[in-house]
Amino acid sequence: MRREGSALAGAGVVMMKELADNLSSARMRLLEVLVFVAGAGAVYATIGEVRNIVSEDPFVFLRIFTTAKAPLPSFVAFLGFLIPIVAIALGFDAVNSEFNRRTMSRLLAQPIYRDAMLFGKFLAGLATLAIMLTALWLFVIGLGVLLLGLPPSGEEVARAFVFLVIAVAYGGVWLALALLFSVAFRSAATAALAALSVWLLFAFFWSMLVSLAAPLIAPVDPDDVFSALHNANVVEGLSRLSPNTLFAETALAVLDPSIRALGAILSSQLEGAVKSPLPFIQSLALIWPQVTGLIACFLGLFTIAYIAFQRQEVRA
Repeated sequence: MRREGSALAGAGVVMMKELADNLSSARMRLLEVLVFVAGAGAVYATIGEVRNIVSEDPFVFLRIFTTAKAPLPSFVAFLGFLIPIVAIALGFDAVNSEFNRRTMSRLLAQPIYRDAMLFGKFLAGLATLAIMLTALWLFVIGLGVLLLGLPPSGEEVARAFVFLVIAVAYGGVWLALALLFSVAFRSAATAALAALSVWLLFAFFWSMLVSLAAPLIAPVDPDDVFSALHNANVVEGLSRLSPNTLFAETALAVLDPSIRALGAILSSQLEGAVKSPLPFIQSLALIWPQVTGLIACFLGLFTIAYIAFQRQEVRA
């Protein structure tokens, strides 16, 4: 009991110290300005499009998040691009900076265990990301109320809140990846480049690799409709190995009640379906596998970082 209590107390101390450093750092302030300007630009550009459907759509407020107006993408697309950058910036030097400053041995000489230090640094990064995204979420809600002139309904607020939780989980994946590379590489520049390389792979090249690999795994026979369906399922499965795909599918499904299925379906499966918005509970059931995948991904990455850090030697 004493060991457990000390570990939790040490993690809280590390978390509060790192959280204060993150929120007051110039790097974080620059990232906050970038995210808020990009988010506000995307939302403001879509307000004109959304105003035209105020009387037609019962979920018009949610369109602020998903509607795009050329040349700007939607707010969801902006977050899908910017959240990994912010998370990587928070975690790429979380551990190796202690080695480079030669403060690791002195830090662990205090009544703070290794697992408490790593857990506290991860929680501090996740809390920083959650605070920033919550502030941006409130800013978008307030801007929508101001420019549209109507408040969101209870279900719209609930769906938007679930989207916020999903965005934090998505950021947790990239934060855990950056923390893993921070443990694996003593150079902060190498850790940052490694994390950004993985992000570039999934953001820009993964769809190309999937399109090349799917025909090799599941060839399509023009005379067999089931081979085409099998190929589509393979493409879908490979695409969902990317956190970007999981975030995009989950965000769009929870913010757009008209989406009733994710992935390839047969036309016969749609027979008899009622063309009405999907209830909130059913939307949650629809996105549950993707949300579970995001949570499992960042827990798995953090576990690998934890094991690697526990096996490292710390010398004075």
